[in-house]
Amino acid sequence: MPKIIAGARIGHVNLRVSDLERSLRFYCDVLGFELTQSRDGRAALLSAGDYHHHIALNTRHSLGGGAPARGTTGLDHFAIVYPTRAALAEAVRRLLASNIAFERSSDHGVSESVYVRDPDGILMELSYDRPEYQWPRTATGALAAGDNPLDVDALLRAGDGESQD
Repeated sequence: MPKIIAGARIGHVNLRVSDLERSLRFYCDVLGFELTQSRDGRAALLSAGDYHHHIALNTRHSLGGGAPARGTTGLDHFAIVYPTRAALAEAVRRLLASNIAFERSSDHGVSESVYVRDPDGILMELSYDRPEYQWPRTATGALAAGDNPLDVDALLRAGDGESQD
């Protein structure tokens, strides 16, 4: 079976939301994304930096709708990967300052992650990927990622002079 070419990546995520303004407050004001384009008050494109968009929000088929029912198929979660541990720590501080509860937090060995839900109940993972040389491996060299408790206090110290890698 052919393999996908190395370097292929997953691009932006397009989310159906029930209230565009409420979602913009969460994604822009809390998480810090930048609004790059608004489309007739029914859709918005958001970016981290100069990229055209990382997140698209729309109400095309979801204006006033409810969250998807648990136990159905669809998106489980998506991840926002921060370039440094300190950047993830800053995002976590903004969540805490906005009284946004964590769904859970995990140390996966390859990454540190905090999971939260957006205003429409969409689960997202805010994450920092450790450098590959730090990834846990078995005796045979296979990847040994896991799901261990995250030391959130240690993560929060990442912006206070702790090494960012």
